[in-house]
Amino acid sequence: MSWILTHSGRQFDLLAPTAAMISPHDIAHALANLCRFNGHTREHYSVAQHSLIVCDLAPEKHQLSALIHDATEAYLGDMTRPLKALMPEYRNAEQRVWITICDRFNIPQVLPESVIRAYMVALATERRDNTPANGST
Repeated sequence: MSWILTHSGRQFDLLAPTAAMISPHDIAHALANLCRFNGHTREHYSVAQHSLIVCDLAPEKHQLSALIHDATEAYLGDMTRPLKALMPEYRNAEQRVWITICDRFNIPQVLPESVIRAYMVALATERRDNTPANGST
């Protein structure tokens, strides 16, 4: 079995996703329930909140790409960067899902530089505001 059941009741095949399997409602629901930084935040801070901030920081023409830049996590979950680097098959699955999401929303597979900048600003701010300082509680 290579599929998961989404919030809307759709079967999402992790190995062979199609654009028809992608639902904006499923993405929003799942990302609202996923906590950033693998849950190591002072309070629940969701991937959906993060996505909205990145969207707000991006130029209007790139806001859809900014909004869904982490949409793969709705189907694959969130994985910390250090662990992701150790798991090439996860990265392959993530790329398959990302290509399918881009197809569903008719956006380019490569994120615009403005979205990457918006992400980096959001990341720095989120780390400062939502996570403990180096080892302190």
